[in-house]
Amino acid sequence: MEAEDPFLTEVVSHLMNAGGKRGRPLFAVAAGACAHHDLTPATDDVIMGGVAVELVHLGSLYHDDVMDEADTRRTVQSVNARWDNLTAILAGDYLLAKASEIAASLGTEVAGLLARTIAHLCEGQVYELQSTFDPGRTEEAYLRSIGGKTAALFATASRIGALVGGLDGTQVDALTDFGRGYGMAFQIVDDVLDISATDEQLGKPAGHDLMEGVYTLPVVRCLAAGGPIAESLGEILGRVPTPEQLVMARDMVRSSGMVSGALDTASDYVEDACAALERVGPCAATERHGRPGPVAGRPRPCCGHGCQRRLNTAQAPTAGVPVRGCACRRLDS
Repeated sequence: MEAEDPFLTEVVSHLMNAGGKRGRPLFAVAAGACAHHDLTPATDDVIMGGVAVELVHLGSLYHDDVMDEADTRRTVQSVNARWDNLTAILAGDYLLAKASEIAASLGTEVAGLLARTIAHLCEGQVYELQSTFDPGRTEEAYLRSIGGKTAALFATASRIGALVGGLDGTQVDALTDFGRGYGMAFQIVDDVLDISATDEQLGKPAGHDLMEGVYTLPVVRCLAAGGPIAESLGEILGRVPTPEQLVMARDMVRSSGMVSGALDTASDYVEDACAALERVGPCAATERHGRPGPVAGRPRPCCGHGCQRRLNTAQAPTAGVPVRGCACRRLDS
């Protein structure tokens, strides 16, 4: 992306050049492909719809890193760390503005949809902020937050692709539900990894959510379950933990069995997403690729007993969510 000012161009391109999975624009392109029975190149409108969604995502990352005081993003320095908070905020605003400009070029319905989605992202983040360092955070509050800050943009990506691709109303709604279900599963698994993965596997410090006072699904359930583990965990939470306490808290949550239960919930959302996809009907995207595949960088199914043996294909779940009850997790390299 090029702005009129070379410095602004450098700043807004910083995370673009750092990589990323580009999952959200791919959802838009895949949804647009559902308008055809044979695979054909995506139209310019579908591609631009995907670009608009990705720019919203990038803008939100710039703002998130300021709020989190993050030093790294995608293995490089965050914008706020390399420059400063004001630069990061203004660059994030610029990305959101360019996304809105693109959406407006695709019609009033897409423009309104993207505007509402940006509002949902803000609402989801506010819901999260309201319960930071609160050991009494409820599961309902957690799900409400991730529905806004993560699932809403996946749903919108799918909906924009379907709208500009010319699908009918039933298909548009089905693909929107698919994106929302996938987005919920995506965030739950991402939150689980913060508890169960290592710094090296994540490419960033593990346990970041606990340090920031963001108590995610396995933590919320561990506390709600009561008992000795919940009591010990509760004595640590509610404030910024020391490095030693962080290790203890992550160990407690892993030993509670709630990681597996959270992944079961993610699997349920994936099943909901797949059921929505069935309502789309046969098309190039669904016939060629079938049910959703693993999310890049997420856990794959393994034996359930701590070794590296994989389950056979018939047992493998969708969207990178391990089979229910599997207590062993391994990230792909």
